Amino acid sequence: MLAKQSLKLYRIPRMCAAFCTAPAEAPVESLYNRPKLVPTDYRTSEQSTDRHSSVHEAKFYTLPPEQKKQLFTGGGFPRQFEQQVKTFNEACLMVRPISLELLNYIRNTDFKRPVVRYVLYGENGTGKTLTMAHALHYGLQNNFLLVHVPWVPNWMKRPKETANATSPEGYIDLPFDAAAWLVHFKTQNAKLLTELDLKTSKDYVWSKREATPVGSTLLALVEHGIARIKFASETVAALLSEVKQHATDSKCKVMVAIDGFNAFYHPETRIFGDNKQRITPDMITLTQPFLDITKYDWTNGVCILSVDKIGMTEGYMESYMPRYLLGKEGFEHLDPFVPLHVRDYSEKEFASCIQYYLDRHWIQKTPEGFDEQLKYLSNKNPYTLMQLTRSL
Repeated sequence: MLAKQSLKLYRIPRMCAAFCTAPAEAPVESLYNRPKLVPTDYRTSEQSTDRHSSVHEAKFYTLPPEQKKQLFTGGGFPRQFEQQVKTFNEACLMVRPISLELLNYIRNTDFKRPVVRYVLYGENGTGKTLTMAHALHYGLQNNFLLVHVPWVPNWMKRPKETANATSPEGYIDLPFDAAAWLVHFKTQNAKLLTELDLKTSKDYVWSKREATPVGSTLLALVEHGIARIKFASETVAALLSEVKQHATDSKCKVMVAIDGFNAFYHPETRIFGDNKQRITPDMITLTQPFLDITKYDWTNGVCILSVDKIGMTEGYMESYMPRYLLGKEGFEHLDPFVPLHVRDYSEKEFASCIQYYLDRHWIQKTPEGFDEQLKYLSNKNPYTLMQLTRSL
């Protein structure tokens, strides 16, 4: 009989293939002969987004921890990127050409004219959400009142709780999601709202015993919606209506940023009505207020919206183009708008990202050619590159 040989299995790191395929004859010295990049090649110490220009292109800048906490505690970073931020103990964003283009448009906006809508579009994982994050940081540093929805499909696919709306009949409330958004709005804008001291323009009656009188601060309005979750969706509608009016009256500048905007125009959601049928997004009370604030019937503001294939509830999306994802109704709602195509990394951006990972000891220097293999495997797609180099 043949003796059975014991076999041992070892877990091979995901990047092993990329790191271990150099020719056997490659000289060991090649590890040390590669040109080294100094920190200024891929980092910049300029944290003021207002000063970002082509000089900083493809370089990483660091968000101050307190501003990162203020902006993104309630969401706004992709989940895996947020995990990477925690691992690296710093939040760094790359200054990309599309971000510079967007910021340049905003800097040169005539805010006396109707609000301009910018639509970020592109393939999955190209960086639409982080481009929006860069713009939000600009808005925070330049005293814009922020109206930010981190990811609309969360409301359409997996709401925390649903309830029948008191009016209109047959509509659905998302009370906990509405309250969570009000907390997010307060976190981002509490300091600015206190300085601006914006007041409500009319009485808001919630029940026979509860009302928010004319002349109340917007912070008081927000806090009421947080404390009385039952009325959170109605509070969101009242708040956005007041924000539009105050902006038009030149009392504040407003930046609207909505990620996954096309989910508002999907044929159906994963929420079931009383008839056991899936309802459409327009039957959710949170939908209309955010559609209203993305119209061009107000001034002193800017709207930054993204459309995304994975933002749709069901089915395979063949195209990432705005007309396809928004449908006829959604496209006509935003028309005219400025389209901004977010693309994969350029050669310079890819090299900068690899150098950043090396600096953070997230990947390890290996024989010549590993970065070319990463480039081949990821096709320079930012999300795919992050997936390939993630921890086991």
